[in-house]
Amino acid sequence: MIDLILVLAILIAAYMAWNIGANDVANAMGTSVGSGALTLRRAIIVAAVFEFLGAVLFGSHVTDTIRKGVLDFGSEETLREYSNELMYGFMAALLAAAIWLTVATKWGLPVSTTHSIVGGVIGMGLYIYPSAVQWDVVGTIAISWVASPLLGAILAFLSFWVIKKVIMEHENPVEQTRRVAPILALPTFFVLGLALQFKGLKGFYSNLDASGYINKTNWLPAKEGTTFNPLAEGAWIPANALLVALAIGALASLGLYFVLRKYEFKEEGYAGVERVFIWLQIITACYVAFAHGANDVANAIGPMAAIYQIANDGYIAAEATVPMGLLLLGGAGITVGVATWGYKVMDTIGKKITHITPSRGFAAEFGAATTVLIFSMPFLAVPISTTHTLVGAVVGVGLAGGASAVDFRVFAKIAASWVASLPVAGAGAVIFYILFGLNPTNVLIVSIIAVGMVIYVMTRDQEDVQDSSVPIVVSEMPMGESDPGAARSVFQVFHEHATAVEKTVSHMLKAVNDDDPSDSIKATQQAELAADEIKAEIRDMLGTGVRLPVNKTAFLHMIARQDRIADYAQNVAEQLSFRPLYENEEARNHLLALAEKVSETVSKYENTVEVLHDYARSGFAKKKSGALSELIRDVNLLEHQADEAEVAAATHVFSEGDDSPLAAMHMYRVLQRLDDVANASEKAANAFLPLVYN
Repeated sequence: MIDLILVLAILIAAYMAWNIGANDVANAMGTSVGSGALTLRRAIIVAAVFEFLGAVLFGSHVTDTIRKGVLDFGSEETLREYSNELMYGFMAALLAAAIWLTVATKWGLPVSTTHSIVGGVIGMGLYIYPSAVQWDVVGTIAISWVASPLLGAILAFLSFWVIKKVIMEHENPVEQTRRVAPILALPTFFVLGLALQFKGLKGFYSNLDASGYINKTNWLPAKEGTTFNPLAEGAWIPANALLVALAIGALASLGLYFVLRKYEFKEEGYAGVERVFIWLQIITACYVAFAHGANDVANAIGPMAAIYQIANDGYIAAEATVPMGLLLLGGAGITVGVATWGYKVMDTIGKKITHITPSRGFAAEFGAATTVLIFSMPFLAVPISTTHTLVGAVVGVGLAGGASAVDFRVFAKIAASWVASLPVAGAGAVIFYILFGLNPTNVLIVSIIAVGMVIYVMTRDQEDVQDSSVPIVVSEMPMGESDPGAARSVFQVFHEHATAVEKTVSHMLKAVNDDDPSDSIKATQQAELAADEIKAEIRDMLGTGVRLPVNKTAFLHMIARQDRIADYAQNVAEQLSFRPLYENEEARNHLLALAEKVSETVSKYENTVEVLHDYARSGFAKKKSGALSELIRDVNLLEHQADEAEVAAATHVFSEGDDSPLAAMHMYRVLQRLDDVANASEKAANAFLPLVYN
């Protein structure tokens, strides 16, 4: 019977580890994939490698049996008395938490795996020994639902604000990046160095300490610490840890300085800036994956270690030894979870909450890492969730582009799933514990039925499988412009549409100039059709749920206004096909003068769209705001000049066209339609004004 219990517990723990990989991996890779810094396939490979290494090499060989101290049985004797019940209770808690994570992952909801297993432990604890539940600890967990996302959002917002002010607002952002990026790397990697030691390597230090090779109190924060003095005994941040973190920061800063000093940017402007942040974001993503594997593998193998201890020793202690086999099991389960269902939550983090670029993604990951580090200090010791913190950080960088840049409906669903984690996992644990009936055979039957039903329901409509060879969301980053085959951003395609519109107008201008316009008329129609196809592509991209740095309704209005230019240009060409124009040399010269002004207006509008693309990538930097505003003004002035040319042309036609009234009236219609092209350009440019004053 004991062997059957261990086999069942191992299978349930493996299922839990799979869910941890599938849901929590978004903490590490969601923003990197969302920004396009990594394709989904590359993100899965990187996450799998670092999660596995963190779990197996640096996961703790000693774990607390009651996760996060939510249960207190008062004494070792009481704890041992309830050991048999707790063995089945831990299996129930693991199964309930795992099933809840499967449901959340199916719907792309990033929830806390830590809070899920804690909820299961609380539920089974309430049923087995109600007075053991530590409601003060539960209260701090509830507080963390607000505190950690809020602080993560604030720090991420401030981080991106600094990047925007120092780099994006500069006259030469690429050269400024060469100078500033190494400086920014020092505090960034200093924080990551501390976080790596305190979160990712605490199991490593504990393992060495147990072997007598090193005193972990000289490296990790003292649980009973009372001072910020790094040299004092019981320091919250020991001197050794500070020196190691400072060394990591200094090496990263110097390394980036020497790389950027000689690096030849293929990209110009903000594309070059984002290229540097791609590197930084990938490095921070690797850290988060590594630390997550080392730290959160305990959510699966912690309860399993307790079950293993009870099955072998007949009782449970406050701590349990974790065999290497369990670490391998946890690491393998997380890796498989990353590779199979990891894309679902990545999709939400990187795509559905807000618009992500490498610089924004870096700011979000830095804000989240700093928040986790702060809350892990003994003077706070609040058990926060990395998932909650990172989601808050993503919202924070989204708010840097204005409240309309964040989809608060998606965030509300995510927040509701956080609140649901504890009660859902707790209720599920109670139900499974009752059904188990302290009988291994019941555990086998119930587990097979429960997991089978969940898998059937969750996988019967798998139409949403992602292509892992490309980013799951396109964004304003350089990869779409410099890497063949990479996804193009929405604003990049919008600019392509503007270029196609300008090409349509160019063919229209040739039709106006040609004595035989038939070929140019046909070319104008074909160019307008090509512009329509690009317009449809943009709308299809928006239909996938891609987040924009602007209001989606406003962007659709911008597309419609821009497409109207091509429509009017095609109409001019069609008018030319009806009958010959008014045969009057001066009238013809007036027509050509108007056509040239219209062409200038459209060309200036296309330049405006190009600057708009840069303006979006800059995070709406004031420098680009001024340039965009100036171009919009130029479009308006050129449209006014086109109006004057149209008045002069119409005046001549009506004053001299009495001898050929039908031809004169036809010429006037063409003049009107040409003026409509210029008017459409003005209206399309003015549609950008809300962004200028954002």
